[in-house]
Amino acid sequence: MNLAVPPVLVEYPFHYRIEVRFRDLDALGHVNNAVYATYFESARIAYYQRLVGGSLNRLGIILAELTISYKAPAHFGDELLVGVRVSRIGGKSFTMDYAIARVGDGALIATGQSVLVAYDYAAGRSVPISDEFRARVAELQGEVG
Repeated sequence: MNLAVPPVLVEYPFHYRIEVRFRDLDALGHVNNAVYATYFESARIAYYQRLVGGSLNRLGIILAELTISYKAPAHFGDELLVGVRVSRIGGKSFTMDYAIARVGDGALIATGQSVLVAYDYAAGRSVPISDEFRARVAELQGEVG
């Protein structure tokens, strides 16, 4: 299903659709603050799958930091779109930006940022970002500063 991209998401090259489920709500009837981390994770994984063609086994990354800013509530049945982009690639880490907007009215619901580290799980240490990762990000969204 093709959705119109809300104006607040046009600068994000990748979009991931979410429908708010009943289980996502808190006692006040809006999406619980912790659920936004799951929304960002789902969008991040979909972005990675696009980068590597579906298999996450060879990606080798670990989440180091996540920040979330809440802008407006989302409710049961809302159709949300998560915008994702890589905004910085360093030597061993990279930063991803996120924004969530409601499809119906384009309202900005939340923004976030994560820092991820290239990681060798077998060796238990960080490693340099691969040239392949840099190239795939550039293919998907253009060069990253």
